[in-house]
Amino acid sequence: MLDRLSFPQPWLSLILFSTWQFLSDGISGASLVMGLVLAWLIPQLTQGFWPERPAFVKAWRMPVFLLIVLWDILIASFSVAKLILSPRQPHPAFICYPLQLDHPLAISILASTISLTPGTVSADISDDNKMLLIHALDATNDQEVIDAIHKRYEKPLLEMFQ
Repeated sequence: MLDRLSFPQPWLSLILFSTWQFLSDGISGASLVMGLVLAWLIPQLTQGFWPERPAFVKAWRMPVFLLIVLWDILIASFSVAKLILSPRQPHPAFICYPLQLDHPLAISILASTISLTPGTVSADISDDNKMLLIHALDATNDQEVIDAIHKRYEKPLLEMFQ
Protein backbone atom coordinates (compact mmCIF):
# COMPACT_ATOMS: atom_id res chain seq x y z
CA MET A 1 0.00 0.00 0.00
CA LEU A 2 2.72 2.47 0.96
CA ASP A 3 4.64 1.54 -2.19
CA ARG A 4 1.79 2.89 -4.34
CA LEU A 5 1.82 6.16 -2.41
CA SER A 6 5.55 6.70 -2.80
CA PHE A 7 7.33 8.66 -5.51
CA PRO A 8 9.01 6.08 -7.78
CA GLN A 9 11.14 8.75 -9.48
CA PRO A 10 11.81 11.44 -6.85
CA TRP A 11 13.98 13.61 -9.12
CA LEU A 12 11.36 13.53 -11.87
CA SER A 13 8.70 14.40 -9.30
CA LEU A 14 10.75 17.33 -8.03
CA ILE A 15 11.30 18.61 -11.57
CA LEU A 16 7.61 18.24 -12.44
CA PHE A 17 6.52 20.01 -9.26
CA SER A 18 9.02 22.85 -9.79
CA THR A 19 8.05 23.23 -13.44
CA TRP A 20 4.36 23.36 -12.55
CA GLN A 21 4.98 26.05 -9.95
CA PHE A 22 7.07 28.02 -12.41
CA LEU A 23 4.39 27.82 -15.13
CA SER A 24 1.39 28.52 -12.90
CA ASP A 25 0.26 32.06 -12.29
CA GLY A 26 1.68 32.55 -8.81
CA ILE A 27 1.88 30.14 -5.92
CA SER A 28 -1.47 29.32 -4.39
CA GLY A 29 -3.02 26.42 -2.54
CA ALA A 30 -4.55 25.09 -5.75
CA SER A 31 -1.27 25.25 -7.67
CA LEU A 32 0.57 23.49 -4.82
CA VAL A 33 -2.02 20.70 -4.71
CA MET A 34 -2.09 20.33 -8.50
CA GLY A 35 1.72 20.32 -8.60
CA LEU A 36 1.85 17.55 -5.99
CA VAL A 37 -0.80 15.54 -7.85
CA LEU A 38 1.12 15.82 -11.13
CA ALA A 39 4.45 15.11 -9.41
CA TRP A 40 2.98 11.90 -8.03
CA LEU A 41 0.71 10.83 -10.92
CA ILE A 42 3.03 11.22 -13.92
CA PRO A 43 5.85 9.06 -12.47
CA GLN A 44 3.24 6.46 -11.44
CA LEU A 45 1.84 6.34 -14.98
CA THR A 46 5.29 6.19 -16.61
CA GLN A 47 6.86 3.77 -14.13
CA GLY A 48 6.93 0.98 -16.74
CA PHE A 49 9.14 3.06 -19.00
CA TRP A 50 11.86 3.39 -16.33
CA PRO A 51 13.64 0.02 -16.22
CA GLU A 52 15.87 1.05 -13.34
CA ARG A 53 16.27 4.05 -11.11
CA PRO A 54 18.84 6.60 -12.20
CA ALA A 55 22.04 5.81 -10.36
CA PHE A 56 23.01 9.30 -9.28
CA VAL A 57 25.75 9.01 -6.71
CA LYS A 58 26.50 12.72 -6.44
CA ALA A 59 23.29 14.34 -7.68
CA TRP A 60 24.20 17.61 -5.98
CA ARG A 61 26.71 18.19 -8.81
CA MET A 62 23.93 18.43 -11.41
CA PRO A 63 23.22 22.19 -10.95
CA VAL A 64 26.91 23.02 -11.59
CA PHE A 65 26.86 20.76 -14.65
CA LEU A 66 23.73 22.50 -15.96
CA LEU A 67 25.33 25.93 -15.50
CA ILE A 68 28.40 24.78 -17.45
CA VAL A 69 26.16 23.46 -20.24
CA LEU A 70 24.14 26.69 -20.38
CA TRP A 71 27.34 28.74 -20.50
CA ASP A 72 28.74 26.55 -23.29
CA ILE A 73 25.49 26.86 -25.26
CA LEU A 74 25.70 30.65 -25.02
CA ILE A 75 29.36 30.81 -26.04
CA ALA A 76 28.91 28.26 -28.84
CA SER A 77 25.94 30.22 -30.21
CA PHE A 78 28.13 33.28 -30.66
CA SER A 79 30.96 31.19 -32.11
CA VAL A 80 28.67 29.58 -34.70
CA ALA A 81 27.17 32.95 -35.61
CA LYS A 82 30.65 34.42 -36.02
CA LEU A 83 31.68 31.45 -38.17
CA ILE A 84 28.62 31.77 -40.40
CA LEU A 85 29.08 35.51 -40.86
CA SER A 86 32.82 35.31 -41.54
CA PRO A 87 34.28 34.50 -44.96
CA ARG A 88 36.30 31.62 -43.48
CA GLN A 89 35.10 28.17 -44.47
CA PRO A 90 34.28 25.79 -41.61
CA HIS A 91 36.05 22.45 -41.28
CA PRO A 92 33.24 19.96 -40.61
CA ALA A 93 34.24 16.57 -39.27
CA PHE A 94 32.84 13.34 -37.94
CA ILE A 95 34.60 12.40 -34.73
CA CYS A 96 34.54 9.03 -32.97
CA TYR A 97 34.39 9.78 -29.28
CA PRO A 98 35.45 6.91 -26.96
CA LEU A 99 33.00 6.68 -24.07
CA GLN A 100 34.05 6.02 -20.51
CA LEU A 101 30.45 6.21 -19.30
CA ASP A 102 28.57 2.94 -19.05
CA HIS A 103 25.21 3.91 -17.52
CA PRO A 104 22.55 4.35 -20.27
CA LEU A 105 21.10 7.50 -18.68
CA ALA A 106 24.54 9.09 -18.39
CA ILE A 107 25.28 8.31 -22.05
CA SER A 108 21.92 9.82 -23.04
CA ILE A 109 22.63 12.97 -21.04
CA LEU A 110 26.07 13.28 -22.68
CA ALA A 111 24.65 12.76 -26.19
CA SER A 112 21.87 15.26 -25.54
CA THR A 113 24.30 17.80 -24.11
CA ILE A 114 26.50 17.51 -27.19
CA SER A 115 23.49 17.94 -29.48
CA LEU A 116 22.21 20.95 -27.51
CA THR A 117 25.50 22.76 -27.91
CA PRO A 118 25.49 24.65 -31.24
CA GLY A 119 28.05 23.38 -33.71
CA THR A 120 27.99 19.75 -32.56
CA VAL A 121 25.52 16.89 -32.97
CA SER A 122 25.56 13.36 -31.60
CA ALA A 123 24.98 11.30 -34.72
CA ASP A 124 25.18 7.68 -33.53
CA ILE A 125 26.28 5.37 -30.77
CA SER A 126 27.97 2.03 -31.29
CA ASP A 127 26.11 -1.18 -30.51
CA ASP A 128 28.36 -1.88 -27.53
CA ASN A 129 27.90 1.69 -26.13
CA LYS A 130 31.65 2.34 -26.25
CA MET A 131 31.82 4.90 -29.08
CA LEU A 132 29.80 8.01 -29.84
CA LEU A 133 29.83 9.46 -33.36
CA ILE A 134 29.78 13.26 -33.24
CA HIS A 135 29.50 15.72 -36.09
CA ALA A 136 31.34 18.98 -35.43
CA LEU A 137 30.69 22.00 -37.62
CA ASP A 138 34.21 23.34 -37.25
CA ALA A 139 36.91 21.00 -35.98
CA THR A 140 40.48 21.49 -37.07
CA ASN A 141 41.76 18.97 -34.53
CA ASP A 142 39.69 15.94 -33.51
CA GLN A 143 41.64 15.42 -30.30
CA GLU A 144 40.84 18.95 -29.09
CA VAL A 145 37.11 18.26 -29.48
CA ILE A 146 37.44 14.92 -27.69
CA ASP A 147 39.42 16.49 -24.84
CA ALA A 148 36.95 19.37 -24.47
CA ILE A 149 33.93 17.03 -24.34
CA HIS A 150 35.66 14.76 -21.86
CA LYS A 151 36.74 17.60 -19.58
CA ARG A 152 33.54 19.67 -19.64
CA TYR A 153 30.82 17.02 -19.91
CA GLU A 154 31.87 13.40 -19.50
CA LYS A 155 34.10 13.82 -16.45
CA PRO A 156 31.37 15.55 -14.37
CA LEU A 157 28.87 12.89 -15.51
CA LEU A 158 31.30 10.16 -14.48
CA GLU A 159 31.50 11.74 -11.03
CA MET A 160 27.70 11.95 -10.78
CA PHE A 161 27.02 8.38 -11.90
CA GLN A 162 29.98 6.41 -10.48
